[in-house]
Amino acid sequence: MTHPALEAGCTAVITGAAGGIGLACAQALAERGLNIVISDADEAKLQAAQASVQAVSGAGRVLQAVADVRRAEQLQSLQALAVETFGEVNLLMNNAGVGSNPGKPWDDAEGWRRLLDVNLWGAVNGVHAFVPAMLAQAGPGLVVNTGSKQGITLPPGNSAYNVSKAALKAYTELLAHELRTTAPGRLSSHLLIPGWTVTSMTRSSGEKPAGAWTGKQVAAFMLEGLDRGDFYLLCPDNDTPRAVDEKRAAWAAGDLIENRPALSRWSPDHAEAFAAFMTRA
Repeated sequence: MTHPALEAGCTAVITGAAGGIGLACAQALAERGLNIVISDADEAKLQAAQASVQAVSGAGRVLQAVADVRRAEQLQSLQALAVETFGEVNLLMNNAGVGSNPGKPWDDAEGWRRLLDVNLWGAVNGVHAFVPAMLAQAGPGLVVNTGSKQGITLPPGNSAYNVSKAALKAYTELLAHELRTTAPGRLSSHLLIPGWTVTSMTRSSGEKPAGAWTGKQVAAFMLEGLDRGDFYLLCPDNDTPRAVDEKRAAWAAGDLIENRPALSRWSPDHAEAFAAFMTRA
């Protein structure tokens, strides 16, 4: 069954929608007959994205607006524009994100701040701008925040990105609880957790790696999960099935339960035990 907030005539607002997963979701929602508001900080790419969504839905149902999610007032303006144009907003997708690497936990404080301002505070700003009106409206609503598996298993290499997505996971879980108690059955939040996906952040050449999913596949998986009412929209990819992700997440949680060293999966002292754990049925 289609979720009531995803039916034809409803309105979706998507940040970071000039390409990648955000644009793919806008196109998929347009195919369902929703009104679409796409936003991004990149004005040139945003205009091209609008044209591609209009090719699916028609010009009258697609609106684009440049907005920097780090700026709360710009998201407030985006909310006002969406409501003025289409009425109530039924889906807010806080998708804007950056994948820069400011270095180790003690490196480049300003780089850490810039990344967290987009990946974490961009979603917080979006919720603050849109959710009060969504709570007040009569119609159904969804908030989808785009997280990452790196926010769950914390693989070494980009500490700032991992922290931003781990914080976003916690924020979305707490938001889900508050919405469940404040507007039961009418308004909910969900965490999109993409697998290996070809986007502008991950593409290093002109060809799609065989193991990666496309944004279109992620969008289809997300909509299927939302229709079911799933909170954790944990995407596989062509290399990593769900069972592998589940075991990796279980091992990460086991670090605390078993009192192992932090991130023991990457410790030589636990490499053999982790390998054996992954092979168990």
